[in-house]
Amino acid sequence: MAKAIHTMIRVLDEARSIDFYTRAFGLEVAQRLDFETFTLVYLGNADAPFEVELTVNKGRAEPYALGDGYGHLAVSVADLDSEHDRLGALGLDPKKIVEFNRDGSLIARFFFIEDPDGYKIEVLQRGGRFQ
Repeated sequence: MAKAIHTMIRVLDEARSIDFYTRAFGLEVAQRLDFETFTLVYLGNADAPFEVELTVNKGRAEPYALGDGYGHLAVSVADLDSEHDRLGALGLDPKKIVEFNRDGSLIARFFFIEDPDGYKIEVLQRGGRFQ
């Protein structure tokens, strides 16, 4: 059986991205591998074995085109309202909280935030299928 272990995104500024993911989601550098033309930085925390891999291509000066195929990364939190307030206080510009309902039943409460490279991250209230 396959097990999801990480997702990779390309970023322009390693320090700026690490700062964002650390402040926003408590992710810390688990490993950093430096190569001649690129650097890989694995970010994670004790709450989940899944990691975010930042790929920094050396010499790249232009932002990456995210294209129309990328959707978002998702994380869950215990208290959505507090997390929204905390991220706002950090100046990270979380978007408005949305309630997603179907047939009168709440399916999810969430908001989006963007990292420094424009990648969208969905922050969901823990519950149901979103643990």
